[in-house]
Amino acid sequence: MDKKLATTIGAAARAARTRLELTQADVAERIDVATEVYGRLERGGMLPSVQTLLKLCHELHVSADELLGLASHGAAASRAAEPPPSPQERPEVRRLLRTVRQLDPSKVKLLGLVANALGRR
Repeated sequence: MDKKLATTIGAAARAARTRLELTQADVAERIDVATEVYGRLERGGMLPSVQTLLKLCHELHVSADELLGLASHGAAASRAAEPPPSPQERPEVRRLLRTVRQLDPSKVKLLGLVANALGRR
C-alpha cells in the first residue's frame, strides 16, 4: 500500500466531510461501508477501491483529482471558498434514522406512536 497516497486521500476526505458537516458514520452509510472502515480510510490506514473512491467523490462533492492530491491549489482554494451545501438534517436526526432503519416493523410503528405523542405536547 502506498502510505503517502492513503494519507492524502484520507486528509482530503476528512476536509470535505467536515466542510459538509457530516459525521464519519454519515459518509460510511452513504458509500455503503462500515463506519470503522471509513474511519481507517480517513486516517490513511487503507486505500479505497476504485468503486469506493467514486462513491466518495459523489457523496463528498469533490473531484477524484482533489482526493488524490492532483488538483491544483487554486482549484481546491476556489472550492473551499464556496459555501458548503446546507445539510438536509441535523447530525442527531441522521443518527436516529440509522437506528430506526435497523428496527423491525413493529418497533418502527411503536416509535411512530411515541413520536406523534411527543409532537402533540
